[in-house]
Amino acid sequence: MFHSIRRPDVLIVTLAAAGILMVTMGIRQSFGLFVSPINSATGMGIVSISFALAIGQFTWGAIQPIAGAVADRYGSRTVLIAGLVVLALGCAVAPFVHDGFGLTVSLGVLAAMGSGAGSFSVLIGAAAQRLPVESRGTASGVINAGGSFGQFVFAPLLQKLIQSIGWMGAMWAMAIAALATLPLIGKLTHSTGTKPMHSESEQRLGAVVWSALQDPSYLLLNAGFFTCGFHIAFLVTHLPGEVNLCGLPPSVASWSLAIIGLANVFGSLYAGYCVSQYKSKHVLAGMYASRAVLVGVYLIAPKTELTYYLFAAGLGFTWLATVPPTAAIVGKLFGTRFLATLFGLTLLSHQIGGFLGAWLGGIAITKFGDFSWMWYADMTLAAFAGLVNLPIREAPVVRMAAVPA
Repeated sequence: MFHSIRRPDVLIVTLAAAGILMVTMGIRQSFGLFVSPINSATGMGIVSISFALAIGQFTWGAIQPIAGAVADRYGSRTVLIAGLVVLALGCAVAPFVHDGFGLTVSLGVLAAMGSGAGSFSVLIGAAAQRLPVESRGTASGVINAGGSFGQFVFAPLLQKLIQSIGWMGAMWAMAIAALATLPLIGKLTHSTGTKPMHSESEQRLGAVVWSALQDPSYLLLNAGFFTCGFHIAFLVTHLPGEVNLCGLPPSVASWSLAIIGLANVFGSLYAGYCVSQYKSKHVLAGMYASRAVLVGVYLIAPKTELTYYLFAAGLGFTWLATVPPTAAIVGKLFGTRFLATLFGLTLLSHQIGGFLGAWLGGIAITKFGDFSWMWYADMTLAAFAGLVNLPIREAPVVRMAAVPA
C-alpha cells in the first residue's frame, strides 16, 4: 500500500506535509472544547461564541483559494511560514479578549486564516508538484492522516490543559505548538528532483478557474463537499454541548473527538489507497451515505459513553477521508499546476457549509434547547452529498487551448 512513497525524498516531503497538517488541524479542530470554558469565564453567550467560530469556519475556507493562488504563483514556503505565525498570533491574543468581536478577530479571523494557509490546499498542492504521479494518491492519504492524528493528539491533551492550567494557558500552548512547526516547512519545500512541467497555456490561472466554474462535475463535487463542511463543523463545534445535554462528563467529548481523529488516520490511509483502485466519486458517495446511516443510528441509540465512542469511531473513518478522493478528482479534471487554487475553491464551498453548521448549531440549542433539528438536517445533507457525487465525470476536461505537458 505504501510502496509508492518509500523513496526517501518522497517520504520526507510527505511526512513533512503531514506533520504541518497535524498541528494546524489539531489546533483548529479542538476549538469546540473552549466554548464552555470561554462562556463561563467571559459570559459572552453560546450564540456569540458559536458565531465567532462559525466565522472561523468560513475564513478558513475563504483563505484556501487565496493562499493556494499565492503558493501557485510565488511558492508555498512563504505562505506556510506566514500561516503558522498568524495561527500562533490568533491563539496567543484570544485570552485577552472579552467580547464576541474580539473573539471573532482572534479565533474567527487570525487563527482561522493561519490554519487555512497551512492546510490542505497549500500542502497537498506543494506535495503534488514535488512527487511523481504514482505517489500522489498514497501521499495525499498520508498527509490527510496527519491532520486526523493531530485531532487525536490535541483533543485530549488540550482538555487536560484546560482542566489543569485553564483555557488561557491552553490557548498559549497552542500558539507555541504552531511556532514549533516552522522547521518542517524547509523539509516540505526542498526539491525532490521531480520538477513540474507546465505549458504556456496552463499558466493562465483565470482561464483555468473560469473553466472549472463552468464544469458540471466540478460544481457537483463542490456541492457534495459543502455538506461535508456542514457536518464536520457542526460536530466539532457542538459535540461537547451534545454530550453535556446527555449528562455525561466533558472527557467524553474530548475522547470522542480524539477517537474521531484516530479512526480517520486509518480512514485517510484507506482513502488514499482507494483513490488508486476505484473511481473517487464512488468512494465519496459511499462515505457520505455511511454518514447518513450513522447519524440515524445515533439518534435512536441510548446516549451512553459507549454510544459516543462507537459513533465517533464510525464517523471518524470518513471524517476527513473525503479529502484525498476530492483532491484526486480536481487533479484528474484540471491537472496539478493550479491544484492548490482549484482545491482551495472546493474547500471554500466546504467551509461555507461549515459556517452554517457551526452557527446554526448555536441558534438551535438556544432556541429549541437541543440539537434535534441539526441532526435531521445533517442526515439529510449527507444523503444528498452521496447522490450528487454519482454523476461526476472523472475524465480530464478537454480545453480548447490546452497543450499537453
